[in-house]
Amino acid sequence: MSTRPITGPVLVVEDDGDVLNALRFALEIEGYDVRVFSTARALAHAAGGSGAACLIVDQRLPDETGLELIARLRKRDIMTPAVLITTNLPSALQAQAAALSVPVVEKPLLSNALFATVRSLINAA
Repeated sequence: MSTRPITGPVLVVEDDGDVLNALRFALEIEGYDVRVFSTARALAHAAGGSGAACLIVDQRLPDETGLELIARLRKRDIMTPAVLITTNLPSALQAQAAALSVPVVEKPLLSNALFATVRSLINAA
């Protein structure tokens, strides 16, 4: 478990229920308060007043892409640090993520890369 202050919930949006439950479980073990969502719309509604520490957003969601969601939040001046999770992100979308200052962690999430990225984003905020 890390020794960083818990500054707010980690919001996770992922439409695959198994991945969502696994992420929630692993993040809770790390000591985070976790709130989960299966659509971009649900997360966008909650993100406005949440005081979230970090967002974990899947790129392939049923109602819009993860990058579209993050860009929409930024336009609403919601600057919560975010990390995008996906498989095989094309270079044009990698550039779009970089322009939004959003790190990308590739699935499958077999290493500690996601948790290290979340810790880094929260510590930098």
